[in-house]
Amino acid sequence: MKLNEIRDNSGARHRRMRIGRGIGSGKGKTGGRGQKGAKARSGVSINGFEGGQMPLHMRLPKRGFNNKKFAKDYAEVNLGMVQKAIDAGKLETSGTVDHAALQAAGLARGGKDGVRLLAKGELTAKVAFNVAGASKSAVAAVEKAGGSVTLPAKEAAEA
Repeated sequence: MKLNEIRDNSGARHRRMRIGRGIGSGKGKTGGRGQKGAKARSGVSINGFEGGQMPLHMRLPKRGFNNKKFAKDYAEVNLGMVQKAIDAGKLETSGTVDHAALQAAGLARGGKDGVRLLAKGELTAKVAFNVAGASKSAVAAVEKAGGSVTLPAKEAAEA
């Protein structure tokens, strides 16, 4: 057997059916769509349409609240990932670590409203953070390691 002699088994590949190409093809006239109605026409019937009855998704009560207009978009960064970046030499601990530094290290993706620090993982390095937000446990973990967390909201409140 040679590579240029390899073929599919006979009958393994079927030609596609060309529908709507005359009565002799066996799929002419209505083209396998039956007679009239929404499903016979282009554009197809709408998902969830129940023939004029109120659809299920509209009958069920709506719950919850989605505050899209005022919601903040934070890039969430875990302390464990910060420690990994420090160990790998991607993040300098000499100055303050802010959004730009975390982005440069590849930790903060997106987050048009800044970075929020979360406490997942362990931090052993002494680091000074300047971030938009942090969980209480993250602040405690950073201060336990000898570092500090500066939040702009607190600075504004103190001034």
